[in-house]
Amino acid sequence: MVTVHRSGVGKKSNDSARLIFTTTLGAVFGFFIGVSLPAVSLTKIRFPSSIITSLDVAFTELRRPNPPPNRSLEDEGSEGVPKIYVPTNPRGAETLPPGIIVPQSDLYLRRLWGEPSADLKTTPKYLVSFTVGINQKKNIDAAVKKFSENFAILLFHYDGRTSEWDEFEWSKRAIHVSVKRQAKWWYAKRFLHPDIVAAYEYIFIWDEDLGVEHFDGEKYIQLVKKYGLEISQPGLEPNNGLTWEMTKRRGDREAHKDTEEKPGWCSDPHLPPCAAFVEIMAPVFSREAWRCAWHLIQNDLVHGWGLDFALRRCVEPAHEKIGVVDSQWIVHQVIPSLGSQGDPEDGKAPWEGVRTRCKNEWAEFQARLLGADQAYLSQRGRG
Repeated sequence: MVTVHRSGVGKKSNDSARLIFTTTLGAVFGFFIGVSLPAVSLTKIRFPSSIITSLDVAFTELRRPNPPPNRSLEDEGSEGVPKIYVPTNPRGAETLPPGIIVPQSDLYLRRLWGEPSADLKTTPKYLVSFTVGINQKKNIDAAVKKFSENFAILLFHYDGRTSEWDEFEWSKRAIHVSVKRQAKWWYAKRFLHPDIVAAYEYIFIWDEDLGVEHFDGEKYIQLVKKYGLEISQPGLEPNNGLTWEMTKRRGDREAHKDTEEKPGWCSDPHLPPCAAFVEIMAPVFSREAWRCAWHLIQNDLVHGWGLDFALRRCVEPAHEKIGVVDSQWIVHQVIPSLGSQGDPEDGKAPWEGVRTRCKNEWAEFQARLLGADQAYLSQRGRG
């Protein structure tokens, strides 16, 4: 009995020693393995944003207690700021907490004093831009007066003369951008980015030589919404400034979306210039349509020739969402004021050089668009 009892005690002692030895050996082995492996940063691993943010915050909280109420993480020093990576944030802002990001802006004018919340007495719903020179000052004044306070006014000055517009009360509330000797679509590409004009439901991008006696901005918007037009223009009074049948004003209706052109001009009744077509002199875009159209504008093709035939790619179905508003119509006065901004070359007048470039740009745009189509179709075929 005694012998058996002693054997049991000895067995328990050996088991305890073996357990202590194994535990110690495992701890030492684990230590050497840990120090020999390279450090792994969780910020280098693309976990879903919700997981990685939670992990980073959790590890940070283990190292340092939560900041007191009303204190920023910045107050905690470099070790207190959690490592953030949110891949769904806008490009370049992945390391910011989503709640602080402002991805879009507007053209609302603000004060330099007072509370920001009290800056804006009104917030215009629509944006109207004109590319102007001082010689068309009276014409632009008449045009601006056709738009209510719901429309923000933006003037692009191609002649650099801005202070002379101060005689008009509305000019003091307008936005003035002055860059000499540039064309409308050059300004639009650089100053009307979709994220800058996202606050506006519709964007007007108009020339300076338009007669607006029979036009009203508010009524125009009502008709655009009534007929579901994402891209539109006012009807043009038939005169020597008319090029296309599609944009010709029809006196027997409020709006139209198609027409009949000269024989052979339309391969399909739903395609330009018989439908899905407006000209580039006075287009009006919905916010969504402009986000697409902006990307069509080429940086170096500043006159925009060729855009009119390509705008149909930005709405679907284009023959239903592009049209002309007949009952709010304008007159194209055909004043080639921008042509005078060119330089005489090879004995040609300034306007001749501008005209030649316009035609060349049209051909170049068509070539680029065709090349892009072919590249896309080829890639899709390989896929």
